[in-house]
Amino acid sequence: METAAKPGDARFFARTGPHSLAAIAALLGAEVAEEGGRLIRGVAPLQSAGPEDVSFLDNKRYAPLLAETKAGAVIVHPDFAGKVPVGCVALATPEPYVGWAKVSALFHPYPAPQAGVHASAVIDPAAEIEDGVEIGANAVIAAGAIIGAGTSIGPLTYVGPGVIIGRDCRIHAQVTLSHAILGNRVTIYPGARIGQDGFGFAISKAGFTPVPQLGRVLIGDGAEIGANATIDRGSAQDTVIGPGVHVDNLVQLGHNVNIGANSVIIAQAGVSGSTQIGPGVMIAAQAGLTGHLTIGAGARIGAQAGVMQDVPAGDEVLGSPAQGAKNYFREVITLRKLAQSGRAVPKTGI
Repeated sequence: METAAKPGDARFFARTGPHSLAAIAALLGAEVAEEGGRLIRGVAPLQSAGPEDVSFLDNKRYAPLLAETKAGAVIVHPDFAGKVPVGCVALATPEPYVGWAKVSALFHPYPAPQAGVHASAVIDPAAEIEDGVEIGANAVIAAGAIIGAGTSIGPLTYVGPGVIIGRDCRIHAQVTLSHAILGNRVTIYPGARIGQDGFGFAISKAGFTPVPQLGRVLIGDGAEIGANATIDRGSAQDTVIGPGVHVDNLVQLGHNVNIGANSVIIAQAGVSGSTQIGPGVMIAAQAGLTGHLTIGAGARIGAQAGVMQDVPAGDEVLGSPAQGAKNYFREVITLRKLAQSGRAVPKTGI
């Protein structure tokens, strides 16, 4: 078994550089009074970084590691700029983690698509493929599909009839796309299933009668859909994933769900049909939302919450059934006090 190594194993990640401290500072909008010409060759955590690495500190709980780091430079909040050790350069920025993301992408950019079609791929003559598209092994592109320039289609991916994929998208391996229109710079991770039938049927004494699902899935620019996520197409309306939305792995979104820009839905959460989610909403892991709800802009839904009522804009809810955070914690504290104050039942002899 291999020992732990610094980030960016060359077998898996492309690397650029070295880059000067001055160039890194310019990327962050930071200032470097001295040593701007020093070369930095990689990124690493505080505890393993060396003199040719840049690291970062964002969470105060890791502040003790800052004093011991051997990093050549550290991205820090201005409040910590004076606490870096001797020989280490502080790169001060109000949002260190954002800075770390930018610098990591500088050293390890996403690989550019290798334009071309693998010999085993199957492309219908009626599909439209723009220049600079990469199509991997055993991918299938159906009639009427349109794929924009600079997009990569992973191995074993299926792009159904009429599907539109914008430019500079990354569609990973074994993705299934049907009844969908994707904007530009969309990322779909492996195994995602997008555009399948919504869970819709009429119930009678005779049983279940399927209701045709006649809508589409619309995915906005810059959205990301996690591995093995499933997004149903709409019934009579469209399912809409707004621009910049991030959907984590193993999330289920029902038909007609509408998610506003820059919302985040975390692993194993499920959203039932026709629920409207405003912009900037955060839904934590394993939360479940019933159908036909309205979740206001900027709302926060806690992990494993069971949401059965509308959530006003900016509210935070927890628990199952979900309720306001203050009420939830008040009940938890009350129950805990009751449990702690309970008297043991005295033993009686026979």
